[in-house]
Amino acid sequence: MEDYNVTYATTYFSDTANSTTPYYDHQEDPQTQLSRKIMHIFSMLVYSVAFLLGTTGNGLVIWIAGFKMKKTVNIVWFVNLAIADFIFTLFLPLSVAYIALGFHWPFGTFICKLNSSVAFINLFASVFLLTVISIDRCISVIFPVWSQNHRTPRLASLVALAVWFLAVCFSLPYFIIRDTFEDGNYTSCYNNFGYDEYDELTDLGIQRFKATVITRFIVGFFIPFSVIIFCYTVIALKLQRNRLSTSSKPFKIIIAVLISFFVCWFPYHVFSFLELSQFTNPNVNYGNVLLIGIPITSSVAFLNSCVNPFLYVFMGRDFKNKFMTSIQSVFEKAFSEDAVHTDAKYTKSTKSTSESNLV
Repeated sequence: MEDYNVTYATTYFSDTANSTTPYYDHQEDPQTQLSRKIMHIFSMLVYSVAFLLGTTGNGLVIWIAGFKMKKTVNIVWFVNLAIADFIFTLFLPLSVAYIALGFHWPFGTFICKLNSSVAFINLFASVFLLTVISIDRCISVIFPVWSQNHRTPRLASLVALAVWFLAVCFSLPYFIIRDTFEDGNYTSCYNNFGYDEYDELTDLGIQRFKATVITRFIVGFFIPFSVIIFCYTVIALKLQRNRLSTSSKPFKIIIAVLISFFVCWFPYHVFSFLELSQFTNPNVNYGNVLLIGIPITSSVAFLNSCVNPFLYVFMGRDFKNKFMTSIQSVFEKAFSEDAVHTDAKYTKSTKSTSESNLV
């Protein structure tokens, strides 16, 4: 059988992954080839775990929070987060099969495009939702009375719909550039930025490559997290000034979800820029750093989609009571609106103090 496919990357999260270069370069030393194989096995294991935990955990969140619990603003946010993660993890078996088949893609061009697009829809939808949640919490703390009167599940649903629309729009380029390439019995699913007859990126291809990496970082990470940091700084200052508690379960869970997203995604963006640097600068060669780093950071990013349900459970109640209550009651505690209601009551009972602080 002919050996075929990619560079060092194994996922559609790598922009140069799955070009038409050989899968295992026979000029490589045995140690490098062994490193590739180990990384591919590692990736398949992580994807499989993410699929099992992600579909099960997020499926439970969607079923219980979405259909069994009273609809609140927090429920709308967290259910939409779970939907984004559930859809993404549902597609992971395709990536496992792709790697297991020696990077042969038997599922057709449309599924190749859809598979990649779903991954980035998840990225943008998740970070946009986290940003909206932060803005929502900030408004709830600064303007509690207004929030109590205008913060409704219906409005939250409309905002969530707008988030999905934006996520799809920013993911469209990945649907367009994703393509398949046939060589004998093998079909590759790769990002077709534009290659010449020597399988090198053209000038236009390099510009497209740069545009996707930079846009993804700015829109999908830098701007959202700048807004998030600003919002939670304002919240912390406001609560400290009024001596209000930041220890409510929903507040802690939101912070935990944000930290989880940052830890899982920041390394991926770092390695995306390293990859961009190597493929646009002939004098730069990171070698095994990318060979090992890209599969690991992509896998960690994948795991983010199965972490949140466990955060909801393990932070929703005291540990000693976790296994003595139903899952639904755990979610009810985790997604409660107590923090917002407390702020509103505090404002009503100390009107003069609150009004002076809102100026």
